[in-house]
Amino acid sequence: MKTSKKHYHHGDLNQSLLDAASLILRNEGVEGLSMRKLADQVGVSRTAPYHHFKDKNALLCSLAEAGFKQQQADLQALADNSGATREAFSEYVYRYLAYAQNHSEIYDLMFGRTIWKAGEPTAELQNSAKSTFKTWVYWIGLWQESGVLTQNNTSLRIGQTTWASLHGLARLMIDGVYPDQTGQSEMVEQMIHNLCSHQ
Repeated sequence: MKTSKKHYHHGDLNQSLLDAASLILRNEGVEGLSMRKLADQVGVSRTAPYHHFKDKNALLCSLAEAGFKQQQADLQALADNSGATREAFSEYVYRYLAYAQNHSEIYDLMFGRTIWKAGEPTAELQNSAKSTFKTWVYWIGLWQESGVLTQNNTSLRIGQTTWASLHGLARLMIDGVYPDQTGQSEMVEQMIHNLCSHQ
C-alpha cells in the first residue's frame, strides 16, 4: 500500500527534511542517504528537497551546522546558568561526550572527512563551526580567570588542547574502543582532573 504524502507548511518542511535525513543517517549511514530516499521518507515530491538543499552535500552541511548550533546553545545555556565554575566545566564535558555518542552520525559530519575533506563545506557551516569554537574559547578565558583552568597559555591554545582531549575521548567512545560504561566514567573524571588547574 502506497503511503499518502503529507502536507507541510513551507516553514516546517525544512526541519522535517533534516529530521528525516538524521534518521536515515542513523540507520543506514551516509551511503544510504539520498535526496530521493529523503523525499520518499518525508512524503513529498522528489524535487521538493532541492528547494531547500542544492544537493546531498548541502544537506549534509545543514545537518552538521545544526549540530554546531546545538553544541553552542548547550555551552551558552550551561555557562550562563552556572557561571565560570568547575562544576559548569565538568557538566559541559559530560554533555559534549553524551551528544557525540547519542548523535554520532551528526558528530561525524561535524568533524569528519565526509564534508571537510571529501566534500565541500558551505559558508554557513564554516561560520557556524567558527562561531561555536569562538564561544568555547571565550568561556575557556573565563574559566582561566576564575582559576578552573590553567593560565599558562592563551585561551586559544588552552581551548584548542582541551577540545582536542574532548574530541579524542569522544572518538574512542563512538568507535567502541572503550565500551565499558564504568571505565568510561572513570576516564572522563580523570580527563577533567587533568584539564583543570590544581593551583
